[in-house]
Parts: sequence; C-alpha cells; structure tokens
Amino acid sequence: MNKRPTISDVAALAGVHKATASRALNPATQGLVNSVTARRVRQAAERLGFTPNSAARSLRTNRSSTVGVLIPDLTNPLFPPVVRGIEEALSARGYTALLANTDNDEAKERDRFEALRGRQVDGFIVATARREHTLLDRARSAGVPIVLVNRRTDGSLFPWVAGDDAAGTALAVGHLTGLGHRALGCLSGPQSMSTGVIRARAFRAAAEAAGLAPEATPVVVCDAYAVAAGERATHEVLDRWPGTTAICAGNDLIALGALHAARARGLRCPEDLSLVGFNDIQFADEFRPPLTTVHVPHLELGAEAARLLLERLDAGEGGRGGDGAGERDPSAPVAKTVLLPVHLVVRASTAPPRPGAAA
Repeated sequence: MNKRPTISDVAALAGVHKATASRALNPATQGLVNSVTARRVRQAAERLGFTPNSAARSLRTNRSSTVGVLIPDLTNPLFPPVVRGIEEALSARGYTALLANTDNDEAKERDRFEALRGRQVDGFIVATARREHTLLDRARSAGVPIVLVNRRTDGSLFPWVAGDDAAGTALAVGHLTGLGHRALGCLSGPQSMSTGVIRARAFRAAAEAAGLAPEATPVVVCDAYAVAAGERATHEVLDRWPGTTAICAGNDLIALGALHAARARGLRCPEDLSLVGFNDIQFADEFRPPLTTVHVPHLELGAEAARLLLERLDAGEGGRGGDGAGERDPSAPVAKTVLLPVHLVVRASTAPPRPGAAA
C-alpha cells in the first residue's frame, strides 16, 4: 500500500522548509508566504495528492476549524443566501460551517446546539435569537464565542449583524405616503423576535412623522414569518379597518399571504390595495404582481457575521466549543453591532390609491 504523502514530502518536492509548506497550505497563513513560493508548494501538494490532516492540526492548535451555524427555518428563502455568505467567508480562512436547522423549536435548538458543541466547534453563528434566550445566555457565560445574525437578544450582549430594519421600514412608509396613501396597515412579525419589534416600532414612528392618525395606521402582529400568518392578519386588518389602502408587511412571506387574502376578497393589487414587503427574497420579482420590497443584503450579512466571529477567534476568545478554555466575566458586555444599509426596490405592487379611497 502506498504511503500517504506528508507535509514533509510536499516541502521536499517544493524545495522549502516544512513550516513554509504548512503556512502556504493553510488559508489562514498563506498570505505570509511569497506568492511564487506558495504556488510552488500548492503544485507540489497537488502532484503528490496531499491533503492537510485537519485532525492533526486541531490537536496542535486546540481548534477544530469548524463553526456551528443555527438557522431557524431553511425553507424560508431569506436564509440560504445568509448561509452561503457565511460559508464563503469561513472557507476563505480554512474553516467549515456545520449547519443545523431548528424549525423554530426550542428543544430542537438546544439539542442541535449541544450536538455541535460535542463536535468541538470553535464558535457559533446564530440566526435563531429570540429577545429572551436562556440557551444563548448560558452559552455566553460559559465562554462560547457567538455572533448573532439578523436577529438579536434584548440584552445586546452578543455581537450582532443585521440589515437596518428601522431605516428600511421608514423607506417603505415614505414610499406609500409619497404615493398619497393615508390609511396604512402594518403586518408585524412576532414580537418575541427583535425584527418584529424593531420594524413595528419604526412603522409607528414613520407614520407619526408623516402626520398619519393612529387609528388609520393599525399594527397587527403575525404569529410567524409565514404566508398563512400574513393571510390571517390581512383579513383582520381589512375586516377591522376597511378603509385601508396600503399594507407594510413584516417580511416577504407575510406579504405573499397578504396577496392571497386580497385575492380571496376580490381586491386587486395595487389598484385596491398597495403592498410593500421586507427582505427582497429570491422570486419576489416573480410574485403577481412583482413585489415592492426592502432589499436586505443577505449574502453580505452572512459574510460579515463570519468575519466578526473570526475576529473574535483570532483575538483568542473561547476555543474548543467553549469548554472553559475561554471563560471570561459574564457581566462584561461584548457587543459590536454592524447594521448594513438597505434600499427600497419599487415594483408593481404599489401605486397611488384609487380615487375615492380613504385619504
């Protein structure tokens, strides 16, 4: 049986020191090696069929070069681009993302989290945060490096990367009032999540700034970021506030539910009811009509969250899934907030209110 090639074999073929060959083949350190030398080492590794022994590297560095990623619902089109951004940023540094879907279930989330810790991940990127989140609070106290993406906890103790929800909501309200709408409904996301609270609060603030009456700008809370929840909430708005001419939806899936409800009532969009979503998910431009929505750069969100976690790991925080090696004072806040800019994409689901509609 042929002997598996070693880093020493690669170094000998490339004519460099073993340490130089190791640095050249490690994405985290390859920038320290002259580009010509690094290319020669890679060619030697390819010629020999050499692949780095990640287990051996893990033993030397006390790092697994893996990161746990918790996603609440992979069927939600928002999250695949976030995951892709995470993977691209991590792989550039030689890290691998281990993905776990929680289905918004606390027990499943706890099981997945502990399973990933058992695999000795170096840290976590978490998209499942609720405003009150005991699991994450305990993990932070144990020294587990964690970065939140899209949602955050109330305590603001974790680094957090998100789109600018408040600015995006203000853009949506400004667009509708600019078209002449004065009776706007808001279909808010769940208030157990920061996105639901921030967007609902921003809607109220923007409506007040535009001089709209509170009774003409109701907020109805959806129990989930889902099509069915949006459909139910739209029926409630139109039953209780029949003069409503436009709706700001908490996300694009809620907006799709609003479209279903409008059609069921014989209403045309945008002739009878204008609609703005949030996120600009894939295929939002293929809704009927194509959806006006707030574009959030989800790929960049994931990449920035990964970079922020790598920053923490480079600074020596945590290690080995937070088994105690990186414990620190849990009362000391470590919170860096990164809000990425958003913009409004205007499509065919919004138009001025029809003559004679509520003003």
